[in-house]
Amino acid sequence: MQGVLKPRSGRVVFRSLEISGLRANRVTSLGISLVPEGRGLFTRMTVEENLDMGAFTKHARGKVNDNREFVYDLFPILKERRGQRAGLLSGGEQQMLAIGRGLMSNPELLMLDEPSLGLAPVVASKVFEVLGELREKTGITILLVEQNIEAALAIANRAYLLDTGRVMFEGKPEEFRANASLRESYLGL
Repeated sequence: MQGVLKPRSGRVVFRSLEISGLRANRVTSLGISLVPEGRGLFTRMTVEENLDMGAFTKHARGKVNDNREFVYDLFPILKERRGQRAGLLSGGEQQMLAIGRGLMSNPELLMLDEPSLGLAPVVASKVFEVLGELREKTGITILLVEQNIEAALAIANRAYLLDTGRVMFEGKPEEFRANASLRESYLGL
């Protein structure tokens, strides 16, 4: 999702401010958090240390304890493992930690790149369940890049289907499901 291709044109605007080309720390201080594909954890650091690394903005530093407890409420297994090194967690626990770290900065926009990649179906379901709860209960906007179309549609307000860099569909999830051609081509139904 991020940084794979250099943009040829266009711009990115968030809250009326052009953010194209801004450094990551500046973007985060504006209220945007990225959970990258591959998780990007500090594997030699503990769960708690990884979470605290997500609270590096001035605004988030004042709420570290509250934000950490919020993450632990979402993912209770992380609280149990808070003193364990991140590299020793299962893949699902690592993904939960990556999402939790992204939430530690109090984002208005949480961007996730392939959060179900490499996860067992039951763990992926839990991750999507939590993302749906976040969307419903917190008001955080979630931008999700995901190949598991069914899971993404289940929690989305709006969907965009990209195929080899082209927008093939944009609209509401129910419009996607109602399109027989899209269902057959992308969902195998």
